[in-house]
Amino acid sequence: MRKWAQFAVLLAALFTGYAAGYFVKTPPAAGQMTGMGTVTGPTVPPVRGYSEGEEILFLHTEASDSKVAKMLTDMMKSPVLVVPSLARIPEVTLANVYVFTNGVKGGGPFGFQPDVFDYPPNMQGYSPLRALNLIVWKEEKSARVLKSAAAVKEAEARGEVTIERPGIVVNMPMLTWPGGQR
Repeated sequence: MRKWAQFAVLLAALFTGYAAGYFVKTPPAAGQMTGMGTVTGPTVPPVRGYSEGEEILFLHTEASDSKVAKMLTDMMKSPVLVVPSLARIPEVTLANVYVFTNGVKGGGPFGFQPDVFDYPPNMQGYSPLRALNLIVWKEEKSARVLKSAAAVKEAEARGEVTIERPGIVVNMPMLTWPGGQR
């Protein structure tokens, strides 16, 4: 009987160790073996942006517009899928992304400053589905880097920028945000 008890304890320890190893949050590297085989899929590169005055990382995964999807695919060298039905998502479920079409040179999709997001995941109103807002500086020589949605809205109120909302939705989940990360 004592041998069976020892065997049961050993077996439980093995399964507990296996289960703990199974739930490790670090994903395997490409080509690394997992319990399900070799991971060979593409990686989606993170993109830098701003939210609440801080630098964040996010992904582009799908867009409702084929031209936007192509622009993002070309920019990141990673496919952004076209999902036209995203444009029919009720506006109340969308958050905003502010994309600069001129101004300070940088890593945004038009070659200007990085995108600015409202409502990061730690705020009520967060959604990875973002209504595209195109920002145009009226006087490009007075352009400066804006790092929050509040700063974008202040610049609009002062007449420094215009905001165009073309009805395009992009799925842009955040990887890091002020005070948090996945």
